[in-house]
Amino acid sequence: MKREKGPSIGCGIFGAISYENQPIFPYIYWGLRAQNHRGHQSHGFLTYDNKEFHTYKNLDLVPKVKGDAINEWFKRLPGSIGIGNVRYTTSGKCDEASIIEGTQPATAESDGIKVSISYNGNIVNALSFKKELAEKFSEFFYNCDSDVVCHKMLQGLIDNKGDIADAARFVMENLDGAYSVLGITGEGQFFAFKDPHGIKPLCAGHDPEHKTFAFSSETVSLDMNSFVRDFELNPGELVIATNDGFKRIQIIQNPKHAFCAFEYAYFARPDSIFNGKYVYEIREEFGRNIVKEFPEIVKDADIIMSVPETGDDPAMGVHEASGLRWERASRRHRYVTERAFILLNQERYSTIDKKINILGSKVAGKRVIITEDSIVRGDTTKVIIEKLRAAGAKKVYVFVTFPRIIGPCFYGIDMSSYGQLIGSRHNTEEIAKIIGADSVCYQSIEALINTTHQTEEQLCLACVTGKYPTPCAQKMADAMKKRFQEGYEEKGRIYENEETQA
Repeated sequence: MKREKGPSIGCGIFGAISYENQPIFPYIYWGLRAQNHRGHQSHGFLTYDNKEFHTYKNLDLVPKVKGDAINEWFKRLPGSIGIGNVRYTTSGKCDEASIIEGTQPATAESDGIKVSISYNGNIVNALSFKKELAEKFSEFFYNCDSDVVCHKMLQGLIDNKGDIADAARFVMENLDGAYSVLGITGEGQFFAFKDPHGIKPLCAGHDPEHKTFAFSSETVSLDMNSFVRDFELNPGELVIATNDGFKRIQIIQNPKHAFCAFEYAYFARPDSIFNGKYVYEIREEFGRNIVKEFPEIVKDADIIMSVPETGDDPAMGVHEASGLRWERASRRHRYVTERAFILLNQERYSTIDKKINILGSKVAGKRVIITEDSIVRGDTTKVIIEKLRAAGAKKVYVFVTFPRIIGPCFYGIDMSSYGQLIGSRHNTEEIAKIIGADSVCYQSIEALINTTHQTEEQLCLACVTGKYPTPCAQKMADAMKKRFQEGYEEKGRIYENEETQA
């Protein structure tokens, strides 16, 4: 999967260390290949060979590597420690030069200390540190928030004489937002930590011989490398590599966790595991929930049809709970790999139209339920409904597994303003009319929470409740919502608007 539909997600990270000094690049490569769905715009690798860092960055997905090219990659990226990143821009400009400049891993050096980091998330108050960091570090240039994360870690290391735990605490006490971080110091120390709310995923694992340890945004990357899954880092936890394994340190204790609920509905691969369950199992249960919540619609329908691919698992749940035939009447062109949610506006409509093909004879004269993971802008669903109507569908009902999105995300999903969200401007009935559906049926927030086997206090549901887990995000969201309702024209991402930083 690359970018298919719906919103854009920020990043995927993977890092590993070999305790037998074996080349680490193959693990990083396959770890990132398994996470191409988390960021299509660019990718980057960094390795350490006991002397120096070696870096490679490029645009687009992590590519296939064949034949002699493999040897070239090994030469380019030697070493037994490494980190990598796949990225979609949720901070900074979107032109190619800026994308390459903002591609991670990011590296900073000063006062004899060097550090490189790869991170997944988004820093809400990043702009507030621009002046301070520019004055402190002569080489600092703000391209995107990863520059702030890296230089804040460097500042913490300098101020605390290289102590990683104290530096991580410094970062956690200063940065507002979501961040799961992997890092390597100039002396070859490997570390990983999560923000105090644990908004973004980060898990750990090892090879069967306990000779190589790895960290990843998703468990599927551990599986890709035939690693054993160990644990999910706790919110506010730091893990540091030692001579014989890892040391786990709880830097900040926070009773209020806020794991991103959107990972369950859209972003994560279905074969990844969160909270002990495969993501696809959660999505199937979402489908069963909607059947229970909208029995009248189910009774009126003839068939179910999914919007591939993240609508497939909920469709199975709807099928099992309702007994309706699941008609595979929408087919995805596998070589149109973009996820439309993470495309720029001008690319989105064209990609959606070319990506999904409707098998007309399967829907003609039928009352159709289509399963969607979410409705953010409404573009994807509207195009598909138009195709269904053109094919002769009698009625079109939309079952949406993620509740109506009413607020922007500040934490790494690129739905960062009220104006781009159809759910912030319209109620459910109005949305149905705009996209051409006979009815739009959202899974309830309560059902979503119960299905994840977590509590409301353990999930970030800000985009559907308006309640943000971090103070800067809440302040910005409230201020911009008021101005938006008063007719103020939003200018890009809320957290990159100088006026909201005041």
